[in-house]
Amino acid sequence: MPLAVALADDNLIVRAGVAQILATEPDMAVVASCGDLRSLVEAIEQERPDVVVTDIWMPPTTGDEGIRLAALLREKYPGMGLVVLSNHTEPAYAFGLLKSGAEGRAYLLKEHVNDGAQLVAAIKIVADGGSMLDSKIVEPLIAAKVRIERSPLADLTARERDVLAEIAKGKSNAAIADALVLSKRAVEKHINSIFLKLNLSSAEDVSKRVKATLLFLAETESLANDHATPAASFLDR
Repeated sequence: MPLAVALADDNLIVRAGVAQILATEPDMAVVASCGDLRSLVEAIEQERPDVVVTDIWMPPTTGDEGIRLAALLREKYPGMGLVVLSNHTEPAYAFGLLKSGAEGRAYLLKEHVNDGAQLVAAIKIVADGGSMLDSKIVEPLIAAKVRIERSPLADLTARERDVLAEIAKGKSNAAIADALVLSKRAVEKHINSIFLKLNLSSAEDVSKRVKATLLFLAETESLANDHATPAASFLDR
């Protein structure tokens, strides 16, 4: 039985080109060709392909549709492979793709796909639960990982980072509890742990929150400059 593949790209010529490549593969069949996220999701629900090949930017927002799709597939169809075929080298997109795990995921740059064999290989790899990353993406990912590990926030858990992000928004403990669906007592415990790990336990109460916020914003700005904002979530896993 051939591998069922769904294609998505807002560029008709790209979709047609990929479909033409796959048409030469006897063990693959294109079951859908879509130009936006909504039609792709509908096709996935109807056709249940083995692998989805998609760009990152697509209508309706031309933002991070491909990355949001990765999260959706991991939740609803965990065995479905995903190949992101993109022009974008920013580590943020790769982090977003791999946030829920690397199994069944590939990230290829269109400029480096010189022949159909590489794309076909990626589709087969993710269909078997493997992963593939373009070499141009790997180096920025490693650099971002090293930067995170050297950060004062490196010892914080994912939940503590969530709490700190809410502190940085100026929220009270009660508001943080509501936003994160936690008890006030749980929020207080997380905040105490944050202050301890950031060596702020001896500071004045208001000063603790301000200093913790400044550390958080400094890291966020640094990562944003490298287009790697989602790094922490992925690296904490």
